[in-house]
Amino acid sequence: MASSDHGSAPEPGPPVAPRRPQVLDAHGDRRVDDWFWLRDRDDPEVLSLLQAENVFTEARTAHLAGLREALFTEIRARIVETDLSVPVAKGPWWYYERTVEGSEYVIHCRLPVQGPGRDTTTPPVVTGRESPDEQVLLDENRLSEDLLADKRGYLDVANLAVSPGHSRLAYATDTTGDERFTLRVRDLVTGQDLAEAIEATSYGVAWANDDTTLFYTRPDGANRPYQLWRHRVGSAPDEDALVLEEPDERFHLGVGRTKDGEYVVVEMHSRITSEVRVVPADRPEAVPRTVQPRSQGIEYGLEHHGGTFILLTNDEAENFRVVATPAVNPARHTWSELIPHRSDVRIDGVEVFAGHVVTYERREGIARIRVIALPEDGPRWDRELPEGYLVPCPEIPSSSWGGPNPEFTSKALRYEYSSLVTPRSIYDLDLDSGVGVLRKRQQVLGGYEPERYATERQWAVAPDGTQVPMSVVSRRDVPHDGTAPCLLYGYGAYEHSIDPVFSSLRLSLLDRGFVFAIAHVRGGGELGRRWYEEGKLLSKPNTFTDFVACARKLVEDRWTASDRLVARGGSAGGLLIGAAANQAPELFCAMVAEVPFVDCLNTMLDDTLPLTVIEWEEWGNPAADPEVYRVMKSYTPYENVRSTRYPYLLVTAGFEDPRVGYWEPAKWVQKLRAADPGGRVLLKAELGSGHAGPSGRYEAWQDEAFVLAFVLDAVGLGA
Repeated sequence: MASSDHGSAPEPGPPVAPRRPQVLDAHGDRRVDDWFWLRDRDDPEVLSLLQAENVFTEARTAHLAGLREALFTEIRARIVETDLSVPVAKGPWWYYERTVEGSEYVIHCRLPVQGPGRDTTTPPVVTGRESPDEQVLLDENRLSEDLLADKRGYLDVANLAVSPGHSRLAYATDTTGDERFTLRVRDLVTGQDLAEAIEATSYGVAWANDDTTLFYTRPDGANRPYQLWRHRVGSAPDEDALVLEEPDERFHLGVGRTKDGEYVVVEMHSRITSEVRVVPADRPEAVPRTVQPRSQGIEYGLEHHGGTFILLTNDEAENFRVVATPAVNPARHTWSELIPHRSDVRIDGVEVFAGHVVTYERREGIARIRVIALPEDGPRWDRELPEGYLVPCPEIPSSSWGGPNPEFTSKALRYEYSSLVTPRSIYDLDLDSGVGVLRKRQQVLGGYEPERYATERQWAVAPDGTQVPMSVVSRRDVPHDGTAPCLLYGYGAYEHSIDPVFSSLRLSLLDRGFVFAIAHVRGGGELGRRWYEEGKLLSKPNTFTDFVACARKLVEDRWTASDRLVARGGSAGGLLIGAAANQAPELFCAMVAEVPFVDCLNTMLDDTLPLTVIEWEEWGNPAADPEVYRVMKSYTPYENVRSTRYPYLLVTAGFEDPRVGYWEPAKWVQKLRAADPGGRVLLKAELGSGHAGPSGRYEAWQDEAFVLAFVLDAVGLGA
C-alpha cells in the first residue's frame, strides 16, 4: 500500500520473474509453461528472484515484527528449555537426551545402570544438567561449532547407533539440507572420532555383533538409497565392501537390526512392495538371505524370536495380519497365522519381546496399543495368539504410540500418549499386569490448565457420501456462533496419519480464540488401508474434496466463518492446500502452503528428478498412462490456477530441498500473481536448508512465530 506522505516512495510491488515460454507436450497435449526456466538453479536470476521474494515478504510483513517477537517469546516461555528425555535402559547403561537453555541442539548422554540409589527398572532422576557420572556421547551444539561456519547454518544429525558392546557410536551429519550425510564413528572410551569419515551416505546404519562391522547405505544421483555397504572400523572408506545394490528405481534400501540382536535386516521397499534379506549379526560377511521374494503389491516386515521370524504382511490381508515362519525356511507355505486380518482394524506395527507381542493398531481413526502375553513355557507359533488387552485410551480423539524399547527381554513397554488437550505423556507399562506408570508429562510453563480446553471428533460428508473425520480443539469459552477464527490443517498422502496430539505452540492461537481442526482426509492412513487407497492414483481427487467438505462443515456448523478460516499444509499437504485454493477459494480467507508439491504433473513427467520413479506408485505415471495424465492435470495446482480472487497466501520453499524442488512453489507464486494481480501472495525461501526448514530449535520457533503472525494478521488479529 502506497504511503500518503508527500515525497515518500510507493511500496515496491512483488518480484516479477520474466516469462520465457517453453512448450511441453505429453499425449498430444501441448502446454506452455512460462516459468519452467526457474528449475535451473545455476541461473543467477533464480537466486536473485528468491532473494527478492524474501525482501518483499519481509517488507510486506514488517508491521508484524512486534507480533512475531511476542509470539516467539510466548512459545519460548511455555517450554522447559533445560530438559531431558526419560532415560531408557539398554545393557549396562541408561541412555537419554537433554537440552540446555540457549542451545539450539540436543546433547546425547548415558549413565551407568548401577549406581547409588539406582535399580535396573526405574529410570534415574536426572536434573537436566551434567551429573558426575554422566557420559556425553555427542553434543550436537559443539558439533555445530565444528562443522558450521555460520552459527545459524543447517545441521541435521541422523543414524545415531551405539554398537552392541556399547563401545562405539555411529552418527551422520548433513550441513546443507540435501539429505546426503557424512558418516563418522566415535570411540566412546576416548570420546574421540576415529579417522575415517564416509561421505555421501543415506539414512540407515546397523552394527554387527562384533562392535567393528558397520553396515550403511548410499544414495544414487536421485537421492534414492540403493546400495548397502560394509565398513570395518579402523579401515579406510575406500576399502569398504559393496554388499548389494538395488537396481529397480522404484525401490529404496534400508538397514537395521532385529530387537534380539540376531540379525541385520536389509529391506528393499517401493510404495506398495517390499522384500527383506537378513544377515546373521554374528557373521557379518555372510551373503544376505532373502526371506520372501518380492511380489508386486505385497508388503512385509519382520522381527525375530528364538529361531522364528514374525512377519507383518498385507498378503491376503488388506489391513495386514501377523504370521510366523521358521527362520531356517521362511517360504510362504511354512507360514502360520498368529493374528488374522480384521476389516475394521489396521495393524500398523508389531513389536516382539521375549515374553510378549505388542501390536500398534488403528480403529475408527484412533491409534491404540494391544499387548499379548506369550506362554511362560515358550511360545507356540503354530496357532493364533490370544486377543490380549488394549492399553487404556481415556480420550477420543487421541493417540498412543510406542517409545524406545531396545531390550528384547524387557517386561515393560515404554509408550506415549497425547491428545489435542493432554500434553505428551510417557509411560512404562508392566506387560504382565497392564499397569502403567507415568514417567513424565510434558510440562507447559505459564499455568496451562487442560480443563479450559475441549476436544472432540466431528464428521464431514464428502460429495460421494463418505464420512470424513476431523479432530477439533478450542477453549471451552469460545462461542460456536461463527465468530471464532479457525485454522484447518491437512495432509492426506502416503498413508501417513496426522494424529491428534498436543502442541504448546498451538496455544498462541487457541488462547486468542482460535478453533484448531485436523481434517483426516483420504490418502492418509487414519481409517485403514482402504482410506489410503481411496486417496491415491486415479482416486487422488478425493483428498481435495474431503478437505473442502471439512471446511464447509466448520462453516455450516458455525465453528467459524469463511472470512475467518485459514488452511495450512506442507509438502503433499501443500498440494492439498493448492488444490483447495483452486476448488473453493471463497471458503478461506488465507492459506499457508509449506514446501508445497504444487507442480506435481511436471515433476511426475520427469524421471530424472529425485523420487519421481518411486512416486509413480503413489500418484501414477502420467508419461505412460493417458488417464493418469488427465486426472493429474485436472487437480495439479500449478496447472489449474485461474483468474479469480485467491485467499491471502504464504508459501515457503527450501533451496536445498531434495523432495520438493524449490521451483515448484516459486513457479506457482508467479502464476498466482499473474492470474490475480490484486491478490496477496508471499514467498519465503529458506536459502540454506531443505525440506524440513531450519534445523535449530530456536530457529524453528522463530519460523513458527512467523507463520502464526501471518495467520493472526489474516483474521484481523495482527495488531
